[in-house]
Amino acid sequence: MNSRAASMTHPRGFALFTALLLLMIITILAMSMFRAFGTQEHIAGNVREKERAFHAAESVQQYGEWWLLQGTNVALGAQACTVGINGNGAGNPGQICTTTLVTNGQTVTAPATWASATTYLPAGMSVTPGVNGANGDPPYAAVPGFYIADVGLAADTQGEAYQIDSYGYGGSLATVAVVESVYEVQQGVVCRSCNP
Repeated sequence: MNSRAASMTHPRGFALFTALLLLMIITILAMSMFRAFGTQEHIAGNVREKERAFHAAESVQQYGEWWLLQGTNVALGAQACTVGINGNGAGNPGQICTTTLVTNGQTVTAPATWASATTYLPAGMSVTPGVNGANGDPPYAAVPGFYIADVGLAADTQGEAYQIDSYGYGGSLATVAVVESVYEVQQGVVCRSCNP
């Protein structure tokens, strides 16, 4: 009878309490791990879209640099640019402006304000919702564009310097990249890729 009374005085349910405590700790760890996975997924998606926007802007910038060397574009000289044009039109149109974006009162980091930019849609890129590009890329939010300004004589005095600002969007208008370069065109440069 004494053995029975002794066993009743010891606490019972300690194993159950310990198991419930461990289960609660494991549940909290699992929930935080799943939340971290969702955050990492969002970060990866944002990085991908920013890279797409950057590459779109870079492609259009390279087109602007190439356009400067074509035919008589530089010989035509700079003009007061007021309205943007479509660079995909006949004859690869573009324009060289007498003022930079900043002196023209436009915000460099806000391409939506670039009223006099030239838009250009690179081959294979789609901006139509639901229609993927030529290599399966999802559509971009809008057509990228560039703005070329004549900034005067180059530092080496061998040619003219041009500032090229360009922008590109990712999958949404909230993801935008802007790149800028200064490009020198020297006198007497011959376009080797042009048809005679």
